[in-house]
Amino acid sequence: MKRGFYTIMAAQFFSSLADNALLIAAIALLIELHAPEWMKPLLKLFFTVSYVVLAPFVGAFADSMPKGRVMFVTNTVKIVGCVLMFLMVHPLLAYAVVGLGAAAYSPAKYGILTELLPPEKLVAANGWIEGTTVGSIILGTVLGGALISPSVSSLILSIDLPLLDTGIHTPAEAAIAVIAVVYAIAAAFNLRIPDTGVRYPHQAMHPVTVVREFAVCCRVLWKDKLGQISLAVTTLFWGAGATLQFIVLDWARHALGMPLNRAAILQGVVALGIAIGAVAAARIVRLRESLRVLPVGVAMGLLVPVMTLVSSEVMAFPLLVVIGALAGFFVVPMNALLQHRGHVLMSAGHSIAVQNFNENLNILVMLGLYALLLRLGLGVNVVIVLFGAFVALVMLAVIRLHRANQRAFDSVALIGQSRH
Repeated sequence: MKRGFYTIMAAQFFSSLADNALLIAAIALLIELHAPEWMKPLLKLFFTVSYVVLAPFVGAFADSMPKGRVMFVTNTVKIVGCVLMFLMVHPLLAYAVVGLGAAAYSPAKYGILTELLPPEKLVAANGWIEGTTVGSIILGTVLGGALISPSVSSLILSIDLPLLDTGIHTPAEAAIAVIAVVYAIAAAFNLRIPDTGVRYPHQAMHPVTVVREFAVCCRVLWKDKLGQISLAVTTLFWGAGATLQFIVLDWARHALGMPLNRAAILQGVVALGIAIGAVAAARIVRLRESLRVLPVGVAMGLLVPVMTLVSSEVMAFPLLVVIGALAGFFVVPMNALLQHRGHVLMSAGHSIAVQNFNENLNILVMLGLYALLLRLGLGVNVVIVLFGAFVALVMLAVIRLHRANQRAFDSVALIGQSRH
C-alpha cells in the first residue's frame, strides 16, 4: 500500500473512535435527562438523516477539493456538534450536527481510495479500512462505556482548572469533553493526508442541478447489473448493522441484566467479529470473486435469532463474534465491488454519495421501525427474530436476482468494463 493510505487509516480510526464513543455518551446524556426509551434509537436516526438529505450535495463537495482537506473541514463540524451538547442543545439535535459532518466526511474517506489505489487492491484496502473502522468501533464503545462509568467519570470531574469554569458537571458531559479531544486528533491526521492530484470538472452547486445530476447517478448505479447487487447488499448491511447496535444494548439489559456501560462492550464484541470477517475477506476474496460471498449474508440472518436462546455472557460473546464475522466477510467484498463499479461509471465522490444515500435511507427506515416496535411494546426477543428473518429473506431475494442477471451477462467480465 502507498504511504498515504496509512495516514488515511489513522484519520479514519480516530474519527470513528470518537463517533462511537459519542453515541454511548449521548445515550447516557438522554438517561440523565430522563428521556423515554424509544428516544435512544432516534439518536442514530438523527445522526443519519444528514446522509440522506445532503447526499446530492456531499458528493459534489467531496470532488470540489482535495479529499484530505474535505475530511479536515467535516471533522471540524463533528467537534462543533460536541460543543453544542454543552450549550444545552438537545442531544438529538446536537448529534444531528455530528451526523452532518459524518455525511460529508464519508465520500471523501472512501473516494480517496479509488484515487490512490489500483482496482486490484480495493478489496484489501477495504478490508483494512473496515478492520480499522471496526477496531475503532470496539475501542469507541468500550471508551464510551468507560468514560461514563462512575470511577472514570468521577476522576475526570475531579480535575480542577484554576480560574476556568469548564461547565462540565455530569459523567456524560465529562465523556463528551474527552471525545472532542479525540476528534481534534483525527483532524490533525486529516491535515497529513496527501493530495492524490486527481481533479474533477467544476462541480455545479445550484440545488436543482445538483439534485438532477444525483438522480442520474442513482439511476445509473441501480441499473448496472453489478452495481444493483452490491448496492442492495451494502444497503441492507448498514441498515441492519445500525439496528443491531441498539438491539444488542436492549438485549444485554433484558436477557443478561447488564447496565449500559457493560452492555456497550457487547457492541464491541460484534465489531470484533466484523473485523475478523473483514480481514479474512481481504486475504481470501479477490474482486472478481466478490459475488460468491452472498450466501454468507443468509447465514448471518439465520444465526441472529439464536440470541434469544442465550442467557449468559459466556454464551453471548462467541455468538456475537460469529455473527459479526459473517457480516464482515460478506460486506467487505461487496463494498469494494460497489466502489470500483461506481468509480468506473462516475466520479469517486458521486458514487460514494449514492451509496451513502441508499444505505442511510435504509438505516432511517429500519431504526424508525425499531423505535415503532418498541413504542408498541414488542419484546426484544420478538424483535430479534423478526430482524434475523428479514435479513435472511432479503439476502435470498438478492441471490435470486443475481442468478437471473448471470443468465444475461458474464459478471466476471463485466467487473472490468467501463461505460467511458
